[in-house]
Amino acid sequence: MTAVDTTREDVSAPSLHTPSAGSLLSYATGSVGMGVWVTVPGLLLLFFLTDVLAVTPWIAGLALLLPKAIDVVVHPWFGTVSDRQRRKYGHRRHMMWIGLFLTVAMVAMFSVPASLSGAGAALWVGTFYVLGNLLFASFQVPYLTTPSDLNISYHQRTRVMTYRMVVLTVGLLGAGVMAPALVKSGQRGDYTTMALMLSVVMLVSGIVAILGIRKLQALMPQSTEEHWHPGFREGVSVALKDRDFRMLVLSYLFTGTVTHLFMAGVPYYAEYVFGSVGLTALFMGAFLAPALLATPVWLRVSRRTGKQKGLLISQSIFIVGSLSLAAGSVLGVAVTTVVVAMLGIAFAGLQLFAFSMVPDVVRAASADGSKAASYTGVWTATEATGTAIGPYVYSAVLAIGGFAASAAGQQVQQSDSALTALVLGFTVVPAVLMVVAISFQRRYRLDSTHMQVGS
Repeated sequence: MTAVDTTREDVSAPSLHTPSAGSLLSYATGSVGMGVWVTVPGLLLLFFLTDVLAVTPWIAGLALLLPKAIDVVVHPWFGTVSDRQRRKYGHRRHMMWIGLFLTVAMVAMFSVPASLSGAGAALWVGTFYVLGNLLFASFQVPYLTTPSDLNISYHQRTRVMTYRMVVLTVGLLGAGVMAPALVKSGQRGDYTTMALMLSVVMLVSGIVAILGIRKLQALMPQSTEEHWHPGFREGVSVALKDRDFRMLVLSYLFTGTVTHLFMAGVPYYAEYVFGSVGLTALFMGAFLAPALLATPVWLRVSRRTGKQKGLLISQSIFIVGSLSLAAGSVLGVAVTTVVVAMLGIAFAGLQLFAFSMVPDVVRAASADGSKAASYTGVWTATEATGTAIGPYVYSAVLAIGGFAASAAGQQVQQSDSALTALVLGFTVVPAVLMVVAISFQRRYRLDSTHMQVGS
């Protein structure tokens, strides 16, 4: 990646546009449904397996990890398919229509037959989790490639992502509060009802997004400069050879692992530190509501300092907040909720800055965005990997501590070592992983080049 590439893309690129608020809102609406899929399995699936279906932590963790392993290959491949469809049809929307069938997988995943428990139940959940992830990728890859397709400037990309992140946070907040509230009884049937209700939201938001992207078509290049497109292997290779993109991907791998570990651990933290799984909804609300308000503030920070500094600040805040939660039993519910809100503010920055950097890298590498989805496929594969590793790391810590699984309505006395592991896995482990994320992010250089050319 060179400064010359970046300067060419921002200074001399023809016909830069400013998308209307209405078109961006329509596009961003798709993030409501995406927020549901990210939140509900991330927040409840591990707990559903260990405390409702009596699946041991080791098996439960594998049931969440192995399906995501497929994403490492599928997402970049879908990126290649999406780029080729754009050249052939002039758009990427065909794959997104297929992705709407995610709603079926969502309901099936939480509708485990009463005759199944333990390993059998884990197999059922894992099977539909694989199907759901494939359908989610079919929607997500072309959806997230849209900002890279638009002929817009450096700061306009952040504006596009601000709309998306605000709406995404609405989806995360709604699902993060509603889902735990709907299943607080702990009965299997409530999980099915919850999945059915939220699937309707996913379907409607997806349709609105597809129609919104169609409206944005006028702001995209009508043809690509490069008629040849690298295949799957070449596309992944091109993306990963890009130094700035590689540093961004490695940083986000650890950042995503931390945030999804956090979501997976919230029900355990609420139940075993404060004695009430019902506090899960409170903590998730405290985590996501501030994120909704903080995103526009982070946009202003981006304009003043650049995305790189904003992301490093967000990562640092998350480290401090995670370590503070180790004293939750001493701090009490009120103060702990404030700390969680601080984490939510940091979370808004983590999402906004990282995702808005991706189209910067794409356009610096390919002025017409012809390889955009190849980059996006690697990016979403990284996100999916973090989504899987986070809960798995936490389940592994629980297993090492001797955490005992239980069925719905069954009370199990956890050992002191299990309770210690539960807290350390939720506080110290995320802090250490975020330090690693910062070490990679500090090596990213493209942002400073953009700021120097004044784009």
